[in-house]
Amino acid sequence: MLDNNIKTQLKAYFEKIVNPIVLTATLNDGDSSNQMLELLNEVAEQSDKITVNTNGNSTNVPSFTVGKAGEVARIAFSGLPMGHEMTSFILAILQASGYPPKVEQDIIESIQGLTGKFRFQTFISLSCHNCPDVVQALNLMAALNPNIEHEMIDGALFQELVDQRQIMAVPTVILNDEVFGQGRMSAEEIIAKLDTNASTRDAEKISAKAPFDSLIIGGGPAGASAAIYSARKGIRTGIVTQRFGGQVADTVGIENFISVKETEGPKLVLALEQHVKSYDVDVMNLQTAKSLSKSGDEIEITLENGATLKSKTVILSTGARWREMNVPGEQEYRGKGVAYCPHCDGPLYKGKRVAVIGGGNSGVEAAIDLAGIVSHVTLIEFDTKLRADAVLQKKLFSLSNVTVITNALSKEVLGADGKVTTLRYEDRTSNQMHDIALEGIFVQIGLLPNTDWLKGVIDLSPRGEIIVDQKGETSMPGVFAAGDCTTVPYKQIIIAMGEGAKASLSAFDYLIRS
Repeated sequence: MLDNNIKTQLKAYFEKIVNPIVLTATLNDGDSSNQMLELLNEVAEQSDKITVNTNGNSTNVPSFTVGKAGEVARIAFSGLPMGHEMTSFILAILQASGYPPKVEQDIIESIQGLTGKFRFQTFISLSCHNCPDVVQALNLMAALNPNIEHEMIDGALFQELVDQRQIMAVPTVILNDEVFGQGRMSAEEIIAKLDTNASTRDAEKISAKAPFDSLIIGGGPAGASAAIYSARKGIRTGIVTQRFGGQVADTVGIENFISVKETEGPKLVLALEQHVKSYDVDVMNLQTAKSLSKSGDEIEITLENGATLKSKTVILSTGARWREMNVPGEQEYRGKGVAYCPHCDGPLYKGKRVAVIGGGNSGVEAAIDLAGIVSHVTLIEFDTKLRADAVLQKKLFSLSNVTVITNALSKEVLGADGKVTTLRYEDRTSNQMHDIALEGIFVQIGLLPNTDWLKGVIDLSPRGEIIVDQKGETSMPGVFAAGDCTTVPYKQIIIAMGEGAKASLSAFDYLIRS
């Protein structure tokens, strides 16, 4: 199951094991159980500090736990942790053994200070690139706090549990038998939800900070680039970000980032974060800007938690978010049949009927990928023809389980018993309404800039983009902007990074001249 290269890597990793680890499996005679036992035995062969036994008593079969010898295990994997989750498995072994995690000390102390009993379950798909972040965060918490348990559950393998829990999107986190959250979450975000006083403490700390020379709002490629360029100038630099990496963290394959033949979004985000933190940059994560104003020579940013920050210059790099259909039923069934990431959620719809909204490259690529998983895909396009590249259209039309409907306007999402059952659309030629019976709808119709909080303060285009000149300057002196939230054409990672650097250099030039 594991090739020699991986085994060699595991031997090196497992030299860091502090205390002996026991992998306890619950198995039956099925193929999945045989594969799990094979995997566990091969992993255990790479270290004399790992043993395997098969006397587990979990209700989920096949599954196994990871625990320190002599202690009750608090980390469990229901399903084979392959693909993206292999790293989660390796880290679980190291951290359960007592190996120090590579996270900030204040996060460790926050985890250890949590009181109460927390039993987490995370439903994942092995193709989901956001799921490992959540699994690893909760495994870390379980390793550090004896009051916390965590179980990863492969939704594709445990379909009955998925149906019972009505899981329609991954990652979905269950806490003590109640839905806790969906989507990518870091340990910081999970702690903030559990510790209700964390927001107030953060606001007090942030408000006490001295004014910055350059304050960047947004932690995507443009914001990271701006922060690095500012810090290299030796000026006091801060960055406020709701989620470091932005949309890039949700990107599966990246093949057009020059000098890197191919990579994945989470890997690029990690590299960006490490690069930013190698400089003297004050990173304020999990924070959302609420308003911007100017008084004299200083610009003030107010955050959602009530904190205020001041700076001589500000660089806006708030990026963009998935565009929604804005039809009745979309919000009601979001995460219950309405999805935005086919790579993450596609495996949950195996053998079912789905629709893809959007005929651009993203929509057609989604339809092609889903066609290999689901029973049937209906692609709905508003225009009279698809807008995707010719090579993608050729592939799409070669698939026997795909129907393409053009000149159609999505009107309503209908459902029953908490799940999507129907997509209603209007034929724009005849104005007649049609219903499609299905179980899932994947929305792929582009992005919207995250600039609603700037309306009436900074000049925006009719599409809501921040209007900038060739230097990245906005309509307010001292305020600059970069990336997907601006009027700069071609929303690409490499362009956003260049624009971030440009905005930073322009802000520095503004500082020395004023």
